[in-house]
Amino acid sequence: MILRKYFANKPSGFYIDIGAHHPKRFSNTYTFYKMGWKGINIDAMPGSMKPFKVFRKNDINLEKAVSDIEKELTYYIFDEPALNGFSEEISNTREDEGIYKIINKIKIKTEKLSCILQEYLSADVKTIDFMSVDVEGLDLDVLKSNDWQKYRPKLILVELLNFESFDSDPIFVYLKSKEYKFYAKSQFTFLFTDTTLAK
Repeated sequence: MILRKYFANKPSGFYIDIGAHHPKRFSNTYTFYKMGWKGINIDAMPGSMKPFKVFRKNDINLEKAVSDIEKELTYYIFDEPALNGFSEEISNTREDEGIYKIINKIKIKTEKLSCILQEYLSADVKTIDFMSVDVEGLDLDVLKSNDWQKYRPKLILVELLNFESFDSDPIFVYLKSKEYKFYAKSQFTFLFTDTTLAK
């Protein structure tokens, strides 16, 4: 696992997981939680934080939707919760594939990541070791909602679907403009490091 190698011999740290989905299943942060790390888990799905409050009691667990503009969006709920998201195009494409179905659509108000961190990030946290973003089509909007002067994770994990020409992907271009560089990839997940900080 790339993350474990990157943070080898680091017994404690802090993460932010946006689109956390589940405290254990498909989680980029659960391994670190078991090691003694702490962090903030965010997911828009109503009721999603109930299992987090059981299995991730030492974390801050927030049922919120994140975007660069505070607005009301349609949230598409699938019979496979890992596919839930705000993108109408992605949701319809997945349903058309015939494996999973949209079972509900609800309106959810979004908040900026910078506002959420301003409210919930403790002053004791001096370093954000990594941030995982997986919100099925809204990843760039999530990144744009951060205050990069105040909150700079050492490492960012984000999904890029256009992996054949990822260097022209809007997310790649945006993170480069914020002084992050490509570090590694695992399937569709790309990792970027902060070029302004020492590891």
